[in-house]
Amino acid sequence: MTPPRPAALGCDAPVLRERGQREVFCGLTGIIWLHRKVQDAFFLVVGSRTCAHLLQSAAGVMVFAEPRFATAIIEERDLAGMADCNEELDRVVDRLLARRPEIKLLFLVGSCPSEVIKLDLSRAAARLSVKHAGTTRILNYSGSGIETTFTEGEDACLAALVADAAADTTGATSLMIVGALPDVVEDQFLRLFAELGIGPVHTLPARRAAAMPPVGPHTRFLLAQPFLGETARALEDRGATRLDALFPFGAEGTTHWLHAAAQSFGVDEMHFRRTIAPGRERAKRAIAHSHARLEGKSITFLPDSQLEIPLARFLATELGMRPVEVGTPYLHRRHLAHELALLPAETLLSEGQDVDKQLDRVRAARPDLTVCGLGLANPLEAEGLTTKWAIELVFSPIHGFDQAGDLAELFARPLRRRDVLRV
Repeated sequence: MTPPRPAALGCDAPVLRERGQREVFCGLTGIIWLHRKVQDAFFLVVGSRTCAHLLQSAAGVMVFAEPRFATAIIEERDLAGMADCNEELDRVVDRLLARRPEIKLLFLVGSCPSEVIKLDLSRAAARLSVKHAGTTRILNYSGSGIETTFTEGEDACLAALVADAAADTTGATSLMIVGALPDVVEDQFLRLFAELGIGPVHTLPARRAAAMPPVGPHTRFLLAQPFLGETARALEDRGATRLDALFPFGAEGTTHWLHAAAQSFGVDEMHFRRTIAPGRERAKRAIAHSHARLEGKSITFLPDSQLEIPLARFLATELGMRPVEVGTPYLHRRHLAHELALLPAETLLSEGQDVDKQLDRVRAARPDLTVCGLGLANPLEAEGLTTKWAIELVFSPIHGFDQAGDLAELFARPLRRRDVLRV
């Protein structure tokens, strides 16, 4: 099913590439949703007290809770080379697994401090895996904020899972949904694929460590998130095939995403249309509630999560908004080809960030809505600009038919608040 493409769409202008001061969280932030998704995994950050404060603040963990993440603090004596970091890390892991034997998958998560002192967590994970073989799998990935954006933490985590995944020797064609989704959204997609007759369907990450899907030449996968470039490459290196589609935001994006799988698995076109029709119509009706508020309004995305281009496409094609500038930390043209083809031709695309220059462009354009990080929202509001926190789009359920109305409302709400407060 080809999405509609008016003549004025198709953003193929040169991309403005900027390298300067950036305003983003680090990759450790991904632990906040990943530890909720994989229910018997534990994330041990090897980092500083700043890393620990970041995670506790972001997660809002209560003092007496037993979260499934923690920080092994690198002290001054570690940084000065007065202690053997590997010995100390082994001691922390041994104590953790003795106290929490229910942990079946342990991630050693690198940070800026661990990378600065060249602590080799891959070797540590291999060593500890042998020591705890039979009880806990131990993997590692980097959540460092050096030259990365925060959603790359999930990308690195899933790429590590792919590298450790079992080979699929069944010979049967399977579908894999790639990207951490809220359980309710994941269940909705699984029900739709079952009704379409597509199976077996696996999810990466799975909810339990033992359920992580195998990978092989008969694996076909759909990316649920646009920031999983390394994960996609790791899957393709193992013989899996990516199904090219819009990302599942809004009625049209979700339809196109599902249709890519249906075509790949030979689903009858009429059966596909009948199956998705109820969800598609619900999505369209829900989106319509925000249409009058958003139609014709201009919007600028500052680079934050890599969700910017698919969300701008959704707002432009389904709600009639005008993207002035769409900034993204990294632009993966192959994964976003369908999305770029549906952006208005006059949209300015920018990759990377030089925050001062970008703020100058925002002030000059004065869009009706600016999507940006927490640190920039209040200063822009003080200048009379209406803003939307980009981080909320990562933590909210926004994929699929049944969340399309909520997604539109996330953008309509700041404009409604502005109109109510206007004197």
